[in-house]
Amino acid sequence: MGEALLEVKNLVTSFRTAEGSLQAVKDVSFHVDKGETLCIVGESGCGKSITSLSIMRLLASNGVIESGEILLNNEPLQKLTNEQMRKLRGNKMSMIFQEPMTALNPVLTIGYQLREPLLLHHQVSKTEASQQSIELLRQVGIPNPEKRLNQYPHELSGGMRQRVMIAMALACHPSLLIADEPTTALDVTIQAQILDLINDLKEKLNMGVLMITHDMGVVAEVANRVMVMYAGKKIEEGPVEEIFNNPQHPYTIGLLNSVPNVDDPDFELEPIPGNMPGLNEHIPGCRFHPRCKFAMEKCKIQEPPQFTVSRGHSASCWLAEEEAKKNGNNGKVAIQA
Repeated sequence: MGEALLEVKNLVTSFRTAEGSLQAVKDVSFHVDKGETLCIVGESGCGKSITSLSIMRLLASNGVIESGEILLNNEPLQKLTNEQMRKLRGNKMSMIFQEPMTALNPVLTIGYQLREPLLLHHQVSKTEASQQSIELLRQVGIPNPEKRLNQYPHELSGGMRQRVMIAMALACHPSLLIADEPTTALDVTIQAQILDLINDLKEKLNMGVLMITHDMGVVAEVANRVMVMYAGKKIEEGPVEEIFNNPQHPYTIGLLNSVPNVDDPDFELEPIPGNMPGLNEHIPGCRFHPRCKFAMEKCKIQEPPQFTVSRGHSASCWLAEEEAKKNGNNGKVAIQA
């Protein structure tokens, strides 16, 4: 384990609704080290984005962090005032939001939006901020950066807007970058360029990167470690090689089996049956058991704890325990798909 930059401990986030309080993130713990990329994966609605918004304290007005700790460089973020958080956002921690088409303000120029964090956090002159903005645009691979400063978001392509979002997020050299689906709605070529760019800047700046995605191809490209979420809970976590080569949770296996393999002419996609449960659905035991082909009676009654599979690799599945007992291999087990 490297030097911990971000630590999230037993995070519980809920939303007040007409039906009562609904938990969207349930007792989730993880860490991000300096200079590494942790990918959080799972289907839409599993709690990935709510986890990231909880860290940034940008939840909707009816959202609340019920319990848990969020530490950035050992500083507890939930104890900070709103003013202190504003000074932190865009400075020590930044976020690339999910939708580049709508994340930028349509009535402000690219230059205005790029200069804003520099003027706010670094107290430089407008001329200095403009010069740094040009360099940032150049750094993220945008041609004619001087011209782009005076343009509006609608004058740029989706890929260029996404690069502007990355430039804004990196303007103050944050120690933590949260990227929520940074390649959504972009073509494959631009996706690869964006991922390479984030990876290059991570290495240059020694940033920690928390990337939210549902694309296992993206995970294979950029992750050092992977955390799999389902229905608001962490169900598996481990080094990327372990997760891909030795997945322990049936849901993780399902995610991997739903990725096309162009190298195997006989490969057939194997979709996961059913749908993600709603926040108000009460499912006893393991919440994945209605969709799981490995489900046992025990799975329908008792929720499994996190079992340590190998060093740094854990999974919340009763099959891990059962297979470990059967094979007598000190908890290192393999579930065959």
